[in-house]
Amino acid sequence: MKGKRGIHLISSLLMLGWSICSICYATGDFVVIANLQAEVDKMSKDEVINVYMGRNRRLPSGIKALPIDLENPLAEKANFYNFMVNKELAEISSYWARLMFSGQGSPPRQVMSVEQALEIVINEKGAIAYIDRRKIDKRVKIVFDPSKS
Repeated sequence: MKGKRGIHLISSLLMLGWSICSICYATGDFVVIANLQAEVDKMSKDEVINVYMGRNRRLPSGIKALPIDLENPLAEKANFYNFMVNKELAEISSYWARLMFSGQGSPPRQVMSVEQALEIVINEKGAIAYIDRRKIDKRVKIVFDPSKS
């Protein structure tokens, strides 16, 4: 009996810890970054959403937008879409499938890592990406910070 209680207690504590971490992460520990030459210093939440959802193909400065989506870590992608548009990844995939089928747009460019996203943003004038705020450096600028919106 003691063994089952111990396992139950450990399981409960692990789930509680995971929930707390999820809540902390879901508050928006990411930022949206842009190329230093993008002529955009700030974007609103709606502007970021419109670029990532294909409603606007240009940045506020008029430069052609190149939104970057992270495939890994998948949790960052899920957090971004959940925070920005309150949708799960399955809903986002379905949304893009409909748009692509009807010829109305294509999804953001997919990359496998934060490092790839950073390199593209550094080298492409219209590129924007969401990344963990702890991974940015002086080669990019923050254009949207959820903690300040």
